[in-house]
Amino acid sequence: MAGVNLYDYQLDAVNRMKNGCILCGGVGSGKSRTGLAYYYIQNGGRVNTKRYVKMHDSPQDLYIITTARKRDTLEWEEEMIPFMMTTDESARMYKHKVVVDSWNNVHKYVGAKDAFFIFDEQRVVGDGQWVKSFLKITKENDWILLSATPGDCWTDYIPVFVANGFYKNRTQFKNEHIVYSRFSKFPKIDRYINTTRLVRLRDRILVDMDFKRPTIQHHETVYVDFDKKQYKDICKTRWNPCKNKPIETASEYCTLLRKVINTDPSRQQEVLDICKARPRVIIFYNFDYELDILMNLPYGNRVEVAQWNGHKHQPIPEGKQWVYLVQYNAGAEGWNCIKTDTIIFYSQNYSYKVMEQAAGRIDRLNTPYTDLWFYHLKSRAGIDLAIGRALNDKKKFNERKFYGV
Repeated sequence: MAGVNLYDYQLDAVNRMKNGCILCGGVGSGKSRTGLAYYYIQNGGRVNTKRYVKMHDSPQDLYIITTARKRDTLEWEEEMIPFMMTTDESARMYKHKVVVDSWNNVHKYVGAKDAFFIFDEQRVVGDGQWVKSFLKITKENDWILLSATPGDCWTDYIPVFVANGFYKNRTQFKNEHIVYSRFSKFPKIDRYINTTRLVRLRDRILVDMDFKRPTIQHHETVYVDFDKKQYKDICKTRWNPCKNKPIETASEYCTLLRKVINTDPSRQQEVLDICKARPRVIIFYNFDYELDILMNLPYGNRVEVAQWNGHKHQPIPEGKQWVYLVQYNAGAEGWNCIKTDTIIFYSQNYSYKVMEQAAGRIDRLNTPYTDLWFYHLKSRAGIDLAIGRALNDKKKFNERKFYGV
């Protein structure tokens, strides 16, 4: 049996990893393989050898907590093949338990002890049930986290800091590092203090993969038109023409403006023009009304159209010409595609992290393409420009600030 081989940057990361670390690598850098290699070595295996080196007879039970899509598409099963591991009890080489499950079921494994957990696609932010289960699991087991984008702000690191014993709980972190605004009606962070310590703690647990991509990303902004009169009327009157009532919230205001610009025929025509030039295309979108538009465009009789969203989970088409419609919230992460070199962003998502994850679906180590094409459809309307500025600054778009609250 052939040995397990890693790229130099993956081997370097493995050598720097330790219990409780976050393996941070760009989308497509091979974090799954690197995380498995760390577990494999910790349990007696060796990498970059001509022949496979067995782990010791009773390796730790392995639990992989990932997205539902990665679990259902058996992506982790494929990653485990070179390591001679499987979730199939009848085909196991070792006596240990191997489980791959979704974050929705993480609470089921709170009772595990002396096992090894790989937490994939970082979900431990906030203080919800996933975080509570995570903190209970990490007290009794070895663990690592895998993430392409580990945190937008310092509060995102609280669960990992607590799990590593840097703080007793969330309250201690808040008392030592957060100053809240005195003028806000709800708890709003004004600034962080003692950030030198936070940087030092983050650097202790982050293991960055020095990954140089073999691909070249080409991002093209495609400007489209919009109904300026309707847009200005909503801005001026703050009136909801769909429900015939005053606009009451920032979310309602922004949603209405986005519907005006995202339904313009010029945006739809640009999609058709790109699809005529590119035979296989993934299109990311936000809203159901956008899906309705995209499903009914005249792509051509030979073009197969499939979708992945909260309503349908259809596989990527296999033919020579296809369009795959993916809703950001349902499919920005947890799957890969090396059958195309093209993504269209029909509308922008509020989160730069989501946009980055979405782009990474086709930028993989094993893609046969060198040049990858990303088309960003945007109007010059105020809200589109404001979202674009937030994304360029690697920030999340703030509806309340745009609304003027």
